[in-house]
Amino acid sequence: MSKKTNKFSADDFGKEPNEVPQQTNFYFGKENFKWMLIGLAFIIVGFLLMMGPDANTVDGKFDPNSWNDGIFSIRRIRIAPLFVVIGFIIEVYAILKRK
Repeated sequence: MSKKTNKFSADDFGKEPNEVPQQTNFYFGKENFKWMLIGLAFIIVGFLLMMGPDANTVDGKFDPNSWNDGIFSIRRIRIAPLFVVIGFIIEVYAILKRK
């Protein structure tokens, strides 16, 4: 009994016999990943700038008789969210940028 082999496979369907298969290229290049890391750094810095003591803490301990006005500082209310939004904008740019 001879073993029968097929000359064609499902991958060859619709191709010319001498056609070389194309290599698949990844969509993101080095430039995209560089911009993604920059955007991620902006987001992380923004969240780090938002950190700080709570409204009712003194030296890290809860004290209902004290009030910390530091929660309304320019750094936590304006600058940190701006960094986060800029980071997300950079991420969108990095994803949509073509090679």
